[in-house]
Amino acid sequence: MTERLTVLVVDDERPALEELRWLLERDERIETVLSCDSATEALRLLQERGVDAVFLDIRMPGLSGVDLARVLSRFKVPPPVVFVTAYDDHAVDAFELGAVDYVLKPVRDDRLAEAVRRVVGARAGGPASVDDDIAVELGGVTRFVQRSSVGYVEAQGDYARLHTPSGSHLVRVPLTTLEEAWKDAGFVRIHRSLLVALQHVEEVRMDAGRCTVVVGGTQLGVSRRHTRELRDLLVRRARPGTPGRG
Repeated sequence: MTERLTVLVVDDERPALEELRWLLERDERIETVLSCDSATEALRLLQERGVDAVFLDIRMPGLSGVDLARVLSRFKVPPPVVFVTAYDDHAVDAFELGAVDYVLKPVRDDRLAEAVRRVVGARAGGPASVDDDIAVELGGVTRFVQRSSVGYVEAQGDYARLHTPSGSHLVRVPLTTLEEAWKDAGFVRIHRSLLVALQHVEEVRMDAGRCTVVVGGTQLGVSRRHTRELRDLLVRRARPGTPGRG
């Protein structure tokens, strides 16, 4: 049987703290739930003992949840962090800090159970981090889109739209953040507003000096400044043993 978890809940509002603690104690994957009503108190506790995960409110007096998460990210072995908040305007911070999930209040049982699953996966080195799965909200229902299913990503202001075979999903993450986080997974910039997954590129077309790629049946324009880099990357990907130009 998988070892049960010890988790820490941090929230300055006592009713919210007690409710989240109660919900987590009902989860059979969790053995012990510790709690603090401030980030400063939480930091003192975490310096004295380790925990398997931290469920963290964001807006708190003094040291905020985001501030605490930044401190935890510098630990030798950072605990997985789940942000639990009534606000959706810190999702970008959560993504950049490597939080395993971002749960909106009021917390639903099924949504919290999914967050615990992602914590378990993160501790096991599985595909539970936000780099691999992206939580998308549609009509009050949370779904998880696997990064491997994303063919291309389109910028829409401060948001990004993920295009998959099952449809498109808008997420509150800028394209530049995704570009940095997903570059090692084969996502490359082809235009100021587009990232593509190299593994999903079906064709590269050249017409009158203009380059386009086909991803999932959709033709996408490649800017001149990215054309040569893209073609080189595709050649290296097709023939990984090929030495560089000389």
